[in-house]
Parts: sequence; C-alpha cells; structure tokens
Amino acid sequence: MKNNRNFKKELLLFGNLKVLVACAFLVAISIVCGKLIAINVGTVLRFSFENMPILLASIAFGPLIGGVTAVVADLIGCLLVGYEVNPLVTLGALAIGVLSGLIYRLLGKLPSLWKTVISVIVSHIVGSVIIKTFGLAKFYEIPLGLLFAWRGFNYAVIGIMEIFILYYLLKSRAVTAQLERIKESR
Repeated sequence: MKNNRNFKKELLLFGNLKVLVACAFLVAISIVCGKLIAINVGTVLRFSFENMPILLASIAFGPLIGGVTAVVADLIGCLLVGYEVNPLVTLGALAIGVLSGLIYRLLGKLPSLWKTVISVIVSHIVGSVIIKTFGLAKFYEIPLGLLFAWRGFNYAVIGIMEIFILYYLLKSRAVTAQLERIKESR
C-alpha cells in the first residue's frame, strides 16, 4: 500500500513545473558534461559525467522522471552534436534513469551511502556497460569483447567518482532542502 502511494506521489511530480524546470536543467548539465566537456578516446570511448545528472534526477524525483530525463538528454544531446540516434544507446540511458531511482527506493532503510553505491553500480552495469556497449558494438562494428573491457574500465572509474559526488550532494542539507522545495506542489 505504501509503495502504491509513493508511485502516485512520484507520478504527480510530472505535473509539477518546478520539477520540470529542475529536470530541464539536469538535462542541460548532462548534455554539457557528456557531449561538450567530455574526454573522447577514439570514436566510442568517452570519459564524462553525463549520467550523474540523470542519476540525481532519478534518485531525487523517482525512476519515471529519471527515465524521461535520461531519454530527453540522450536525444537532444545527439541532435545538438550531430550524432545519429542509436536506439540501443537511448535504451541504455533509459535503463540508467529508471534503475538508479528504483533501486535507491527499493533499498529503503539501508544507509544512504550503500543505497547510492548499489544504485549507481547496478544502473551502470546494466545501462552503460551491457546495453550501451551492445548498441555501440553493433553500430560501429567493433569487437564486443574489446569494447566490454574498455567500457567496463571506463565506468568503474566514472562510477566511483559519481558515487562520491552524489553521496555528498544527497548528504548536504542545503541540497536536500532544495530538492524537497522543488517537489512541493503549488
């Protein structure tokens, strides 16, 4: 019963203008981090924090809004930079957006550090390393094993940094107070 109420509460956030503006801001940050200030290594490897705003949106506002934020960031980012839209990469972004918030909520009473660690690791393994890697390997015709090795290393490094940044953001009373203010319906 409690989960049903939480779902309805998160669904109502779609009608909240403050949440929409906050997610638009997080989409913009994701695009800047992922497409404009990323460190590119070849054509398919990129060290960036493009997923951190998506993880924050999902943890703060729920998995539905996190998923929408991820898809919008991926599609608009591709359009702005001139990349072709790869449906599997977009599906991987959706998985990151949905899984991070879903897992964070399912872990309920665990300390926030562990919830952050587990939600970031699982969402990156499924979305970034598995789904996006398959999409990139198919699209660029790169050997899957090599790409898995590189992207696994890439997201191990990025994931560790994202965990600490997100944990300290979510631990900050100022940040959590602002997130709660954003979620208030008016």
